[in-house]
Amino acid sequence: MTDKQQTLASACSFSGKGLHTGATVNLTIQPAGEGHGIKFCRTDLDGRPTIDAVAENVAQTSRSTVLKKGDATVSTVEHLMAALWGCGVDNALVEVDGGEVPIADGSAMPWVKLIRQAGITEQTQKRKYYEISEKTVLSSGENNATEIIAYPDDEFSAVVNVDFGSKVVGQQYAVFADGDEFAETVAPSRTFVFLHEIEPLIQNNMIKGGDLDNAIVIVEQPVSADKAAQIGKLFGREGISADRQGYLNNLDLHFNNEIARHKLLDLLGDLALVGMRLKGRIFATRPGHKANTEFAKLLRKHIKRDADKPTFKYNPNIEPLYDINQIKAMLPHRPPFLLVDKIIHITDESVVGIKNVTMNEPFFVGHFPDEPVMPGVLIVEAMAQCGGILALSTVPDPENYSTYFMTIDGVKYRQKVVPGDTLQFELHLSEPIRRGIVKMDARAYVRGTLATEASLMALVTKNK
Repeated sequence: MTDKQQTLASACSFSGKGLHTGATVNLTIQPAGEGHGIKFCRTDLDGRPTIDAVAENVAQTSRSTVLKKGDATVSTVEHLMAALWGCGVDNALVEVDGGEVPIADGSAMPWVKLIRQAGITEQTQKRKYYEISEKTVLSSGENNATEIIAYPDDEFSAVVNVDFGSKVVGQQYAVFADGDEFAETVAPSRTFVFLHEIEPLIQNNMIKGGDLDNAIVIVEQPVSADKAAQIGKLFGREGISADRQGYLNNLDLHFNNEIARHKLLDLLGDLALVGMRLKGRIFATRPGHKANTEFAKLLRKHIKRDADKPTFKYNPNIEPLYDINQIKAMLPHRPPFLLVDKIIHITDESVVGIKNVTMNEPFFVGHFPDEPVMPGVLIVEAMAQCGGILALSTVPDPENYSTYFMTIDGVKYRQKVVPGDTLQFELHLSEPIRRGIVKMDARAYVRGTLATEASLMALVTKNK
């Protein structure tokens, strides 16, 4: 899968009934720009209110995931969210003229087909990932029967185990990992309900749009012909057979473990509410929408917490990629204005550099003698020099080029830098380099804490 953000190549539309309301809803998925994310727009309400598809906007999780902002709600979003995630769509605007996403056949497959028909187009900006850095656990229910655990990993994978104490379903598990084909292994799995749950759900004004074409009905205890006929009336279907343990009307399953695969589908759709791709291993036991979305909220809290931490761990005992002599061969700067001591990591799109701040720095003579503090402008200059190394690493003869500032935006100084500190600079391209123009997001850390940040734009040009 590409590391670039993606959206739809064209708009696509679908009409169908909602599982719980039974109302016909018209839905259109529109392409959206980079960084837009997934949003739902209620076109039938005044002002066309928009709801970001993120975990903080989850308002209810009884039998489906409901998003809410102000007075606007959209329910049963999980299958569509899973399809968008599984098809690699990062940015889209979902327009609906009702309060519920159509249930279709109870799986994600109709949405996958719709998205494929519209086509997918790659965008310029890189896709955002959250790399799970520590074991993360959420347990709930009686005796913590529901549990979701995440572990660090370089790729994404998810394992779901289900056990409802059902002789029909038994114990099932399903797995999805990077490289698996979502459309073939997960998307066709349909939603399900136990037969004994149907009447209470109807009495609670739910599943008005449910029928045997959009749900698997599990028959744990066979019922009489009269009872089966009553159930048939609820579904608007004659000749219902529930006289033996198994699946209503002897339904053929798409997979032997379709129940577990659908729980996996729901998990993926709910985790899409994290708002970015994940790198990590997920293990879920008896997951449901409440646990799934609470786990997504937990991960979003970790994302905010980790936003101010460096992404690269500095080990001073490891030889640098570029020492001071190699840096001098690339940059025209010289002491006392050479402010990068070594480069410890570099790729086509990022660089990590180190500056050891000592009392011998010439600027401490006047800034300030009795309370030495490194000038903020020099921290920005040091970050820019790191960015210059990143930019010059793309040309074969960097000694013949120089980098010059064009703009410095969004500078924030969060803590002072003093003698004895080690500054770690991390710079990432915010856009591909074009015509010598380099745009970078820059951060400087001290002891793992963000000290300074800025957005830089520079010009790489050949020396005259």
